[in-house]
Amino acid sequence: MLGLVQGATENATVVQGLLDDLVERGLHPQAKRLYVLDGAKALRAAVKKTFGDASPVQRCQVHKQRNVAGYLRDEHQGQLVRRLRAAYGLTKYGAAKKLLMQTVDWLEEINPSAAASLREGLDETLTLHRLKVPEELRRSLRSTNLIEDGLSLPVDLTRRVKRWRGGDMRLRWTAAGLLAAERRFHRIKGCKSMPVLMAALEACDAKQLVGQPEAV
Repeated sequence: MLGLVQGATENATVVQGLLDDLVERGLHPQAKRLYVLDGAKALRAAVKKTFGDASPVQRCQVHKQRNVAGYLRDEHQGQLVRRLRAAYGLTKYGAAKKLLMQTVDWLEEINPSAAASLREGLDETLTLHRLKVPEELRRSLRSTNLIEDGLSLPVDLTRRVKRWRGGDMRLRWTAAGLLAAERRFHRIKGCKSMPVLMAALEACDAKQLVGQPEAV
């Protein structure tokens, strides 16, 4: 865990303050990284402003699935989940993109708003495919679950507090929970393929990760 900031909601000011603090404490803004984001516009804009247009972003596939499903009636949600899992489970970018676009066409007949939700940021849900990251590591990094799982312990701890004495106490309890969660962390599945990811990041221009054709 590298940073923590208290805010009433996830807005541009709060998120930008968090990233500015990281840079001020030594995080190099020009270093090649993969940014795995949940799709929040404030966070996406802050990453672009802080780390540049060429920062590769992997949109969380779980959040994308959940957001699109929110537009659909119950009888269509199961098929949507099967379609998205099949697409994201493919290895090649071209094949995955083709199946996702077929799903967009299917959604257009059912609910154009759901289709628009899937189309928005669609290419960024396939960044790991573009980078040709091996499957096991790709499964680990395809969503924000890694960071969200780490938040469960602070949530449990802070629920036990019956009386809060100011914002400083909230920050200290949350930080203590995050540090406790760190001690339970394990190596992510596929970590041996991390050099492959780093080599791909060094070689790529993130602006080319969107909209370029690739063989199916």
